[in-house]
Amino acid sequence: MPDALDLLSISVEAGLGFDLALQRVANKWDNDLSREFRRVISDMQLGIPRREALKLMADRCGVEELNNFVQAIVQAEQLGVSIGKILKVQSEQMRIRRRQRAEELAHQAPVKMLFPMVFLIFPSLLVVILGPAIPRLLSATALGG
Repeated sequence: MPDALDLLSISVEAGLGFDLALQRVANKWDNDLSREFRRVISDMQLGIPRREALKLMADRCGVEELNNFVQAIVQAEQLGVSIGKILKVQSEQMRIRRRQRAEELAHQAPVKMLFPMVFLIFPSLLVVILGPAIPRLLSATALGG
């Protein structure tokens, strides 16, 4: 999503209208987001206002980042703020959120690795390390006893 917003902002700053920039992003990639953008474009061509088409896309997808993006675009359109600036801010925020989620998952990794290590890896290491010593210990206790 941040890459799509970067391409949108570059296209808008280059002089394309938002609809044409959306078309360019939709044609650039072939993923779920570009398919949704194509659907928004076709909805707008059928006569649905841009706000409604974007809101319908956000409702269909149910992704929080997409909801925030749609709300920012609708609000920028209502207030007359530059869409290019809004797109840059949105892409930066999404990159920050993605980095924070990755860091959060990285912090959870040691806890998740603890149980497999204790129950799977350590017992096999004990068998490999203590395996050769067990017959010697048994023979020493049998001779000593």
